[in-house]
Amino acid sequence: MGKQRIDEALKTCIQKGEKVFIPYIMAGDGGLDKLKQHLKFFEKAGAAAVELGIPFSDPVADGPVIQKAGKRALDAGVTLKSIIDKLIEIREEVKIPIILMTYLNPVFAYGVDRFAQDCLKAGVDGCIIPDMPFEEEAIVSGPFKQSEIALVRLVTLTSPEARLRKIASEAEGFLYAVTIKGTTGARDHFGEETGRFLQKVKSLSEVPVLAGFGISTPEHVKEAGRYCDGAVVGSKVVQCLHTEDYEEITRLIEAAKGKVMA
Repeated sequence: MGKQRIDEALKTCIQKGEKVFIPYIMAGDGGLDKLKQHLKFFEKAGAAAVELGIPFSDPVADGPVIQKAGKRALDAGVTLKSIIDKLIEIREEVKIPIILMTYLNPVFAYGVDRFAQDCLKAGVDGCIIPDMPFEEEAIVSGPFKQSEIALVRLVTLTSPEARLRKIASEAEGFLYAVTIKGTTGARDHFGEETGRFLQKVKSLSEVPVLAGFGISTPEHVKEAGRYCDGAVVGSKVVQCLHTEDYEEITRLIEAAKGKVMA
């Protein structure tokens, strides 16, 4: 299914008048045996897709909560290969789109061609590689296209407009708008600069635009939805899964759907 499964899921959500909600989870945090349970939970709760983080020893874009989750997974012996093998095992039972978030080193170590082929077998629909510059995408673009994996690009508050236009013109799946200058983690509120940035990206993009980094409350989710098509929530979701606070995750998802929060 690949990028088509992402496109259809996001389109269905937007056509219903809802905002897109994509949770980030760390694969293998708490053990890979929990992966199916977590994916099925988000599928049932109404998430549009799941961003599945690959644990890595040098996670330059991640804040402390996600770094700790990655270390727990690494300490448990979780690898990119074991994650892909688990996805191959459970994919028939899980229908939600899956987008891997990995750094470039694990993909290189795995082998780009082999990675793309195994992602196809595992039903991976997209991939985010935050430390790969737009100019270097040729490293993966050929094998990804063959395996129908959407390469989800990121844009930032510091991206010049010409660069925003260039990246938006190549966007697949959705455009990931990074709403803070720094790593992932919690923050208090959106500022005017962030709102203008999201509106600008939205005006340039033909695919949905989702806000991410630093979004941790139902209010943040609703605020993001005023400027773009939805939100990606990472650190808060990872923390809630670690403490088994499924109610708070449900409140985040309901905020995207425009439901009244208790």
